[in-house]
Amino acid sequence: MIPKEILKNIRRIQITTSRMVTDVFAGQYHSIFKGRGMEFDEVREYQPGDEIRSIDWNVTARTGRPFVKKFVEERELTVMILLDMSQSSYFGTVDKLKSQLAAEICSVLALSAIKNNDKVGLIAFTDKIEKFVPPHKGLRHVLRVIREALYFQPQGKKTDIPQALEYLNRVTNHKTVTFIISDFYAAHFKKPLAICNKRHDTIAITITDPREINLPDIGIIKLDDPETGKSFLLDSSDSGLRKKFNKNSMEKFSQREKAFRSINVDYLNIRTDEPYNRALFNFFKLRSMRRR
Repeated sequence: MIPKEILKNIRRIQITTSRMVTDVFAGQYHSIFKGRGMEFDEVREYQPGDEIRSIDWNVTARTGRPFVKKFVEERELTVMILLDMSQSSYFGTVDKLKSQLAAEICSVLALSAIKNNDKVGLIAFTDKIEKFVPPHKGLRHVLRVIREALYFQPQGKKTDIPQALEYLNRVTNHKTVTFIISDFYAAHFKKPLAICNKRHDTIAITITDPREINLPDIGIIKLDDPETGKSFLLDSSDSGLRKKFNKNSMEKFSQREKAFRSINVDYLNIRTDEPYNRALFNFFKLRSMRRR
């Protein structure tokens, strides 16, 4: 039995994100993502104007009359959401933790998928696979995805993106639209992500808090690395140290974006101190324009 408070919060997220799906993504989802291509429909007799290359030679030889294969565009998609639940996601200095923001984005994507009658599945991961929700259709299923994204309690603390991508390929038989929601504080993900992108339409969504970019001037502070458990003290009143912290952070983010671009993975940067609906809208609008 799910506690009433949890059900109430899930309902709130559903209402909020449903409005966003209707207001922001209406008419865009179809043009942004395509099905797996052309699906075989039937064999029928040749008609004047049909392409010669569409002739089914086996049926033609068997019947003694020319037949052609008919194909239709396969619109149904499978959307997979890979959600990073490592310890670094449970950080936030503005309105929400990164994990809460990630769960809301997960909700928007899942509701957009079922609005288009697509399947949606979830892989929650840390340094191991924490939860797998196989892809299905329907609102009831999506509410389960939202619940797991919001309230599942992971066991691991670190991040292993290559393992999550490998698991995705093991549990999917066809091409999917795959969203990876993470802060990408992990090593060695470039090559596995490149391999994944050859099979799936892959989009990286990065979540960042402003305090991961700029240190506040508040004197001596204790910083904890949530994934290693190590702690250290910094004097944030030192302007030189703050500049160095900012420079190192920006270099790290720049390298991450260069890695995405070098393997042709679309990416979207989301911050906890900025409305994510506008960022999502602009990203999908640009993607739609590129595909025209």
